[in-house]
Amino acid sequence: MDPQTQQQQTPAQRPPHQTTGAGGGPLAGVWPLLFFLAAAFTAIVLSSASTSKISFTVLHQVPEGHVGVYWRGGALLTTITDPGFHWKLPLITHYEPIQVTLQTDQVRDIPCGTKGGVMINFNRIEVVNRLRKDYVHDTLLNYGVHYDKTWIYDKIHHEINQFCSSHSLQQVYIDMFDQIDERMKDALQVDCTQYAPGVEIISVRVTKPTIPESIRYNYEQMEEERTKALIAMEKQKVAEKEAETQKKIAISEAEKNAYVSKIIMEQKLTEKESSRRQELIDNEMNLAREKSTADAYYYRLVKEAEANSLKLTPEYLELRFIEAIANDAKIYFGEKIPNMVLDQKLLGNFLERRSRSSEHPEA
Repeated sequence: MDPQTQQQQTPAQRPPHQTTGAGGGPLAGVWPLLFFLAAAFTAIVLSSASTSKISFTVLHQVPEGHVGVYWRGGALLTTITDPGFHWKLPLITHYEPIQVTLQTDQVRDIPCGTKGGVMINFNRIEVVNRLRKDYVHDTLLNYGVHYDKTWIYDKIHHEINQFCSSHSLQQVYIDMFDQIDERMKDALQVDCTQYAPGVEIISVRVTKPTIPESIRYNYEQMEEERTKALIAMEKQKVAEKEAETQKKIAISEAEKNAYVSKIIMEQKLTEKESSRRQELIDNEMNLAREKSTADAYYYRLVKEAEANSLKLTPEYLELRFIEAIANDAKIYFGEKIPNMVLDQKLLGNFLERRSRSSEHPEA
């Protein structure tokens, strides 16, 4: 090979020129930095995912009836937002909507044992509660987002078991069942007021517990007998009411008849009294009329007597005697006729003397 050809091949056979130097070049230090940033970002994302929602958006919405609560790097922030649209740092700042209106938590399947050792189960207990807005931060700081698990779900289990263990099945299932609601509400509210004042218990609704089938059948039989007894008592009460009603009707009818009879009697007495007064007035009128008639008759007789005493003079009597003789058409014969005529004359003389004696009594 000639020297010219050897010189042309020599540059091609030489190794490439390394510009990085002894430290591996200027790009060699960038890769570790990028790997470190990726690892830190991954750690932040994973830690955020374990505490709250991961949101890649900057704009988020808080629904009505809720407030927005925020975490940054797992730490709860003091910022609390009202319903509406708000801004946040994506991937770094995370939020949770926390309800501050009335909500109903349903606690299901609560087993408990009564004082007598009978196992029963409450299928569902509803707790109406509310988290006050002013206590949202303190409550979440102390008990987390699931604060209701501590103070409602777990607490209901505890209180129900405490209640069952101190009462018999008869008391839990029948006698005191209507008191369980208020007892649970008071027990929850006492502890919430002391340890979590932001949680307000509004009401508690307890469903009828499930009891063993054999015991339930006995209770059903007892309830059936009790129902029959109540029906019999109600029928007796109805019969008593009907009898009392009939009695009242009879008394009312008798009182009405007595009142009507009294009115009729008073009416008759009034009519009798009116008749008596009328008769009395009539008698007085008749008496007055008869007295007036008698007085008038007496007066007439007196006047006639006076008139006759003035009229009966001897001359008048003789005149009347003559008229009587003259008017008599009969003729009498006998030896006593002169005597009769004589007697009439004697009578006239007697009357004449009497008249004279009455005119001159002193003589």
